[in-house]
Parts: sequence; C-alpha cells; structure tokens
Amino acid sequence: MNPPHAAAAADGASQLPAVPMTLDGYATLHQMMRFKWSAWRSISQSDRQEMVAEAEKLLGGMEARSNGQSALFSLLGHKGDLMFVHFRDTFDELNQAELDIARLRFSDFLEPTTSYLSVIELGLYESSLKTYKTMAERGVEPFSEEWKKGIEETVARQKEAMKPRLFPSMPPHRYICFYPMDRKRGEDKNWYTLPMEERQRQMNEHGLVGRRYAGEVKQIITGSIGFDDWEWGVDLFADEPLVFKKLIYEMRFDHVSAVYALFGTFYVGLRVPANRLHDLLEGCLPEHVTKSE
Repeated sequence: MNPPHAAAAADGASQLPAVPMTLDGYATLHQMMRFKWSAWRSISQSDRQEMVAEAEKLLGGMEARSNGQSALFSLLGHKGDLMFVHFRDTFDELNQAELDIARLRFSDFLEPTTSYLSVIELGLYESSLKTYKTMAERGVEPFSEEWKKGIEETVARQKEAMKPRLFPSMPPHRYICFYPMDRKRGEDKNWYTLPMEERQRQMNEHGLVGRRYAGEVKQIITGSIGFDDWEWGVDLFADEPLVFKKLIYEMRFDHVSAVYALFGTFYVGLRVPANRLHDLLEGCLPEHVTKSE
C-alpha cells in the first residue's frame, strides 16, 4: 500500500497545470505602411528634403537606442511599401514610438495598412514539466502560495539566463520575413488539448529544424495572445532571402507544423538604415547600403 504522501504526490501529478511557464521580453510593434508616392512627388524638392531630414533624425535616434531599438524596412510586393519594427521595454514606450512617427510631417504621406502587437516570448516546456513534477512530488498544492513562489523563482532564474534572447538588439541583416501564426487546426486538431509532455516533445522536434539554420537566420518569436488576431508572430532576419523559403518549407514537414500550424500573411522587406531614407524616397537604394552601417 502506498504511503499517504506518495498517493498525494501521484494525485497532484495527475492534476498538473496544462499551461507552460513563459518568459516575456521586449514589447514589439510592427507597422505596415503604404507610401503616397504621387502626393510626395507633387511637393517641392526643398520641402521633401526638410521632411526627410526630420524623419532621419528621429529614426536615427530610434535605431541607436540601447534599450529597445527600431528599424525601417522597404517591403516587396503589394502589401505595403514600408514596415517599421519597434522593440521597447513597455507598451507605453511602443505607443510613444508610434506617436513620434505620426507627428512627423513625413507621416502625412504614410497610410497604415496593418500592424501587429506582441511581446518577445520564450516558452519553458522542459523547465515547466520539471518544476511542476518536482513540486507535486513534494506534495505542494498547484496554485497555492508555495506553488506560486516556486514558479516565480524559476521564472526569475530563467529570465536572467535568457536575457539576451528576451531583450535582443535589432538584427542588422539585410532582409526580414515576418508572419503571424496559430497553433491549431480545425475542430478535430487542437494543439491545446494535447498533454504537456506531448507538446514539449513536438516543440523540441520543431526547434531542432530551426537550430540547423542558426548560422544563417536570426529568429525572434513573439507572443500575441490577447494582443492581436493571431497567437504568435515570427521575425526571421537573414542576408540571403532564399533561406526563409528553405527554413519554413522544412519546418512544414515536422509534426507540430504539419498537423497544427496555421500561417497568416507573410511580409518580406529590405533593411533601410535611417540615414538612407533619402536614397529610398528620391532614388534607388544601392545593395551596399541596405545593411545598417
């Protein structure tokens, strides 16, 4: 016969929370814009130069920030002309960045097409399972004060270790690929009904594919549940755009993507350093200036 403590631990283990712990970093905003080229061409060159100088000064300051930067990208295709990407410590600071751009005279020529609000996120499946099981074996009641304290300690320790990934510098690569996604598919395939162990196994398998491209692609995952229409946002940065296709295509074949993934609209753009905004609007942007300098 099992002792009372062991029975309680077993019972607790069967009732472990289904929700993994997460680490949250920079608040993130993507702003997609259409540029009013005909209106821009209708004003004098001197007015255009003044507006570009004002915009370059603001964007240059945003690029140079030490605690959450911004970057501008020239989009390919019909979905928009420009995309601003902002990393900030808080939503208040994101709002300020949005307002600062809106107050530029240059913004009179920008027409928003869409936007995406999220927070840089790291899921802790492995640490969650280990922490939950350890506390359950000790007889700690889920969601009790002792339980909450244990969770807080784990999150604080992991957040310190993962700081570079949670609060990254804006990658300097030439190309960006951004897309939102959900992890569910249809009424008979729901990711959130799987046991945590199975979700952890599938995510580990999924991550192995991404790690094979670590030297070619910088990936930043953001969580958007409760903030926007999809569940996650994905930013890929690289100096060669073909790698986006290779990585995403290969990931489609792993189990979690093949069965559960739904993808939103893809946006691909080229980096435009602030001091090259004039080149973008008044001429062509040579290949050698599309990286941040």
